[in-house]
Amino acid sequence: MSDVQAPETTPAPAGGADLRPRVEKLLTDILGLMGFPARLDFKDASDGSLAVAVHFQGESPPGVESGKRSQVVDSLQFLLNKMLHRPGTERRFVLVGAGVHPEPRGERLKREQAAAQVAAAQPPAPAPAPQEAPAAPPPPRAKAPREPKPPRGQQAPAPQAKAAAPARGGESDERGLEVPEDAALREVARKLAEKSATLGRYYALVTVKQDDRARVMKAVEGVSGVRVSCEGEGRNRRVVFTPEKPAPLPKRSMLPDDDEDDDLEG
Repeated sequence: MSDVQAPETTPAPAGGADLRPRVEKLLTDILGLMGFPARLDFKDASDGSLAVAVHFQGESPPGVESGKRSQVVDSLQFLLNKMLHRPGTERRFVLVGAGVHPEPRGERLKREQAAAQVAAAQPPAPAPAPQEAPAAPPPPRAKAPREPKPPRGQQAPAPQAKAAAPARGGESDERGLEVPEDAALREVARKLAEKSATLGRYYALVTVKQDDRARVMKAVEGVSGVRVSCEGEGRNRRVVFTPEKPAPLPKRSMLPDDDEDDDLEG
């Protein structure tokens, strides 16, 4: 009886020799389906992993910047390692970077720790000079004491009257002016005064010069039932006709009530 020898098994390639072609094909297919073709540059990292620099031939995917980590690049790296590391095969981690070869995690941690130690060894920056305290606000003004109220049943004393200010140029100014008479203005002024007294209406002459105001004041002397005076200051000074017996306006010339306006509003 002859001995039967078992067939020899071929061992898996050591070191993942076929890793680069597989990574290149998978990444090229994934990026092509995404619509962002790229050129791949491989480099063996110091920790034994394979670093891949992805140089996009056109625009980069949204959120991807050269030399910086992003969710898109991290997702590509995770998906690629899941597809490569099947059960029973030798594992070799693949690092993916945008535009640069990514740094292994161990080396990145060492570099960050060294930078932290250097920063801790440096002397602290001098504290800024203290600023002067703001000036204290002025004390509140003391309120004037209130005068005591008089007892119930007694009348409070009348306040002292303020000194009357000297009168400005008023009605006496126009009446005291000596101006030559204007026949036409005299006739118009007397008719307006008579109309004010007869109809009980208020009238006023505005934008009239001081000489003309004086002529009107002299022209209306002797007209009964109306009082004529000058009121206002400066440009607003005017001649006012005030009837002794004012008459109400007829209803047809009065403005509508507010209630009707409110009804019209939606």
